[in-house]
Amino acid sequence: MSVAKNVLGTELQSCSMDPPTGFFRDGCCRSGADDLGLHLVCAEMTQEFLEFSRDAGNDLITPVPAFRFPGLKPGDRWCLCVQRWKQAFEAGLAPKIVLESTHISTLEFVDLEDLHSHSVSS
Repeated sequence: MSVAKNVLGTELQSCSMDPPTGFFRDGCCRSGADDLGLHLVCAEMTQEFLEFSRDAGNDLITPVPAFRFPGLKPGDRWCLCVQRWKQAFEAGLAPKIVLESTHISTLEFVDLEDLHSHSVSS
């Protein structure tokens, strides 16, 4: 198995294990055949983004124990669906992202320049 790469072309780093994130809940923003949302972007939650996402139909605030989802609060890092991040970016509400933990496939949807403009250090 090859090592997953991030948008910088280096080895993909973990996004968060507290709470455990990623489509596979292994802390990494990588995808698989069953991941229709493409959870590729490691983002640091803000209240504005959480409300934006809820209003767009994806409530990330309310816990859902059946899916091992604790509910998110500002400051939590979470693997977001790339299209939701792009939608928030276009609305001026995109949360900051961790480039080292954002999967290289994100570049199929978002320009690296736009990612850099919203980056925080890992």
